[in-house]
Amino acid sequence: MNDTKQTENDKVVTITDSAIDEIKRLASKEKDEKLFLRLGVAAGGCSGMSYSMGFDTEATDSDKIINYTTELTVIIDNKAVSYLEGTVLDYKGGMLGGGFAFENPNAKRSCGCGTSFSC
Repeated sequence: MNDTKQTENDKVVTITDSAIDEIKRLASKEKDEKLFLRLGVAAGGCSGMSYSMGFDTEATDSDKIINYTTELTVIIDNKAVSYLEGTVLDYKGGMLGGGFAFENPNAKRSCGCGTSFSC
């Protein structure tokens, strides 16, 4: 994997502090010591495209690698970069539920649950 440091201007997605804290908490429960957060999009969902988010242990040559903190590196397939450019990833907790939310300025339409969009 390429460990190229990225500047603030290189960040495709802005990740809020609360989302970073929750991602780190979830990663600490995994068995692998070095995990990356993989963000992406896939065809599907009620609006045409859906967000994907999960942990990965390897990046590929077709991934953009972004270091947010010393403990958080995000990988995004280059094909998904244009869909995610300018997106804010936030986390809101609460007693009645909560979770990660994508705020995407490229989305012309989003579904009510916030997990899918169209451009």
